[in-house]
Amino acid sequence: MPTLLIVHHTPSPNLQAMFEAAAAGARAEEVEGVDVVVRPALTASEVDVLAADGYLLGTPANLGYISGALKHFFDGIYYPCLEATKRRPYGLYVHGGSDTGGAVRAAHSITTGLAWREISPPVTVTGTPGKADLQACWELGAVLRAELAG
Repeated sequence: MPTLLIVHHTPSPNLQAMFEAAAAGARAEEVEGVDVVVRPALTASEVDVLAADGYLLGTPANLGYISGALKHFFDGIYYPCLEATKRRPYGLYVHGGSDTGGAVRAAHSITTGLAWREISPPVTVTGTPGKADLQACWELGAVLRAELAG
């Protein structure tokens, strides 16, 4: 059965709401046959990445970059997973206080190096996520699940 790995750094209530929406979409019962595994960015490892078939990444935008926790995750998995995970699908959601552009660029740079395949534009939110933002997070999770289900 395909596995979707959710790797997240969720230090704020706004990111918690986005994470919960994305995870709910990833677990949507409309599409069966996909396991969902959730790991905080500081504990996710290359074993988790190699065992998964797709990835949902969540991060705050900190000082124009992805969180240190997500960067730590990428540092740990990059070389061990470089060849084995090429072309696997991924999605990204980012929350920022005023800007998310630098974090999105950083994540794209790293995932491009890994040769992962972005299946949907990133969900980016500044300020408090509204209903439409949370729906977009839900849809991101659901799209990844459907992609893996075939």
